[in-house]
Amino acid sequence: MPRFESDEDARRLGEALAALRREAGLSQAEAGQRAGMTSQGWGLYESGKRSGLFRPDVQRRLTGAIGATVEALALVRGPAGETSHPAGDKAGLASAGRGFAAAPPGPVRRVQLSNDDLAPWAASGVMLEYEPGRWPRRDQGCVIEMADGETRVRLYDRADADMLVVRGGPGGLAAEERIARADTRSVSAVTARLER
Repeated sequence: MPRFESDEDARRLGEALAALRREAGLSQAEAGQRAGMTSQGWGLYESGKRSGLFRPDVQRRLTGAIGATVEALALVRGPAGETSHPAGDKAGLASAGRGFAAAPPGPVRRVQLSNDDLAPWAASGVMLEYEPGRWPRRDQGCVIEMADGETRVRLYDRADADMLVVRGGPGGLAAEERIARADTRSVSAVTARLER
């Protein structure tokens, strides 16, 4: 008979999701918005009160909204309870599984906005933390270091092999800017907004 997830497993998985969200510097409202739900809906997952948290597609959706992976969720959660097998049932093979080592956190850097080009997402005076080497998701803030030394802060939209498409800048969030990938040195995800 298959073992179903216990309340304790649901609580531990919810706590792991909350830890990853806090690590990303997001509130429940911000994480919920990125996942297409309310902050209350997100909170139900973190409290372990939504059984869908055990579904792989839901885990991908939630961890993707906070810039994490399902593997990172499993690592933070820790080992689950042991499954029980009927006595004498020796059929099948057992494996210790495949371990995933989390990448060491990159150095976090900060930049302060000096204009309202990204309002209402972030206004002048807001300090942004970003992590070099972490690629942004759609509608997430990003810091672009240009080959000529200029630093631009924008909202990431999409990219291909030749072009980076972002929003923000002198025309505000409605303005789409296309930047040749060859003109950039690096693109980094904003991981936190520190407002005064």
